[in-house]
Amino acid sequence: MKKVKVGIIGFGTVGSGVADCLLKNGDVIERRSGVRLELAKIADLDIKTDRGVKVAPGVLTTDADQLIKEVDVVVELVGGTTIAKEFILKALKAGKPVVTANKALLAEKGNELFAAAEKSKSDIYYEASVAGGIPIIKALREGLAGNRINKIYGILNGTCNYILTRMERENINFAPVLKEAQKLGYAEANPSLDVDGFDTAHKAAILASLAYGEWFGMKPIHVEGISNITLMDIKYASDLGYKIKLLAVIKQEKDDVQIRVHPALVPKKALLANINEVFNGVMVNGDYVGDALFYGRGAGRNATASAVVADLLDVGLNLQFGSHRRVPAFRIGPQYRKLTPMDNIKTRYYLRMEVKDNPGVVAKIATILGNKKINISSVIQHESPSKKSVPLIFLTDTAVEKSIKSAIAQIEKLSEVNQKVNLIRIEDI
Repeated sequence: MKKVKVGIIGFGTVGSGVADCLLKNGDVIERRSGVRLELAKIADLDIKTDRGVKVAPGVLTTDADQLIKEVDVVVELVGGTTIAKEFILKALKAGKPVVTANKALLAEKGNELFAAAEKSKSDIYYEASVAGGIPIIKALREGLAGNRINKIYGILNGTCNYILTRMERENINFAPVLKEAQKLGYAEANPSLDVDGFDTAHKAAILASLAYGEWFGMKPIHVEGISNITLMDIKYASDLGYKIKLLAVIKQEKDDVQIRVHPALVPKKALLANINEVFNGVMVNGDYVGDALFYGRGAGRNATASAVVADLLDVGLNLQFGSHRRVPAFRIGPQYRKLTPMDNIKTRYYLRMEVKDNPGVVAKIATILGNKKINISSVIQHESPSKKSVPLIFLTDTAVEKSIKSAIAQIEKLSEVNQKVNLIRIEDI
C-alpha cells in the first residue's frame, strides 16, 4: 500500500472542499487504487477561522515553504499569478509533483511552469482548471489521445451561462440578472473577468494547448464578452432557431489553428445549446471518435474538489509505480502551427441594426454587403411601435471577418442607420 503525503496550500472554499473529500472518501480511493492519500499539511495565512472541516492536530500551518519540504505532492489553491507561481516553482524545483486549479496562472505562464516541470522531471496536474468537475483535461490527454482534434466548442463560464439562460427564459435584461447572479454568489463583485470573456479565454488557452501539443498563451486569443447581448438579440435568435451562448471556439483547419471566445448563435437542436444555468459543456470533435460531449458543473466547492482529488490519485499512482512524466501536458518547443488572425476567420454572421423606415434602405445595405462579396441568407424586418426606426436583421452566408467588419463600417455611416450594428457570429454546430 503506497502512502502519499498531500499538502494543500490555500484553505479557502476549494481547499476546504479538497480536505473534506480526502477525509470522507479516502477509504474509497484506497480500495479502488491501492493508494492512501494522507492529508499531511494545510498551509494558509488564516488557520483559525472554522472552515467546517475537522483536521488532525498539527496539520494546519502558516509555513508553506515547510509544507513543500515535508509532503510528497503539493496542491496549489491560492489562486492569482504571483505568490501561487512562486509556490509551484519551489515545489517543482524540489522534485515534488503539483496539482493546481489555477487557470489564470496556467494560461498566462504555462510555458514557464511546464518547462520547469520537465527540467525537474516532475508533473503538473490541472484537471480542476477547466470546467470544474468535468474530466475534460484527462479526456484530451489520455482518452482521446489517438485522435487528431478537429474542433472544440466550450461553454466554460457558469456565470455567463446563468445570465444568458435567465435572460432567455424570463425576458429579463442583462443588468438585473447580473445583480441577481452576484447575490447568489455566481458572479463576483467585480464580474468583468467572467462577463468580458477572459475567464473563458484562460480555459480556451489550456484546452488548445492540450488539443494541439503546443503552448499558445493568451495573446493570440480573440475575446469578447456578453454585455452587449440584448433581449432583442435573444428573441430574434430564438425566432431564427438559435440560442445565444458565450462560446470558446478552438479549430484546426489544415495547419492553421483558431482560438476565439465570443457570443455565438448556436442551433437550438445542438446539445450545447441546451446546456443551461451554471452548467458547463465541452464538445470535442476528433477524426476517429467523432463528436463527444462532456457536461457537468463547471465550478463550485465540491465539483472542483472532485477534480483535484482525481489528479491526486493520478499522482499517487505515478509515485507508486515510479512513472513520472507519464503523460506530459504538451511538447515543449517551437510552434509548428500558425494561428489564424481574427480578420481571416470564416463563419456566418448575424447583423442587427436600427434603421429609419425609409424606402430603399434594405437595398443600400444589401449593396454594401454584396460589394464585399458577402451573400445574404435571410433578412428580417420587424415593425416598431415608435415608427421612427425599425430593427433590421441580416443573416449572412460564410464570409471573411475582415470583409464583414469593413462592410459594417460603411453601413454605420449611412444616414438611415441610427445605431451601431450589433454583430454576433454563428456556429452551426
